[in-house]
Amino acid sequence: MSPQEFKDIFYNGVWKQNTGVVQLLGLCPILAVSSTVVNGVSLGLATALVMALSGAAISPIRNYVPNEIRIPVFILIIAVLVTVVQYLMNAYMYSLYVVLGIFIPLIVTNCIVLQRIEAFASKNPVSASALDGFTMGLGLTAVLAILGGMREIVGHGTLLSGIDLALGETTKDWVIHVIPNYHGFLLAILPPGAFIGLGCLIAGKNWLNLRKERKVRGSSAGVMPVDSGYAPSAH
Repeated sequence: MSPQEFKDIFYNGVWKQNTGVVQLLGLCPILAVSSTVVNGVSLGLATALVMALSGAAISPIRNYVPNEIRIPVFILIIAVLVTVVQYLMNAYMYSLYVVLGIFIPLIVTNCIVLQRIEAFASKNPVSASALDGFTMGLGLTAVLAILGGMREIVGHGTLLSGIDLALGETTKDWVIHVIPNYHGFLLAILPPGAFIGLGCLIAGKNWLNLRKERKVRGSSAGVMPVDSGYAPSAH
């Protein structure tokens, strides 16, 4: 895999084809688990790990699985990997595992995972497939982290609340009280707050894309071709 291919896959996964704010896939976990940064990032990283391992596992066998049974085979492989991740979280992060609950095993049916397997891993080599899965997961994690941060600050006035569930009791002091003596805003931590926050992220992403596009158009409109070179346009 060339450096340019690496950059293209990373850019597509994190920004251009971001699963959360562009493709709008996996909205159930995005809206349900993004009440805090810790919850969102934890589920996002678990999904990224499953996606990377799924891509690496399915790519080598893509030419040997008949088309008629490829979806059941892909789901079976994904289910095995999700089970491994679930047991690891149960063993080493039990408190966080309890908080995330059903959304860990539901990674099996998350349309993000199967969509990338079908669209990319089933047609590309192992290294590119693993990287594509991981970067798509990172893009999802970024959305969950930002949305979780927005909702946590507005809803509770804190950041990193519950980090001890993931990293142990010694990290309780890492919680940041952004707004001291804050009584909270219930709407932000309820499902409507998740919809509003995600809508703001989608609008922000579209605004940045339009701004970049206008800059490119402006710079290209500022020069005119003259023979073999370019010269400033006359106004």
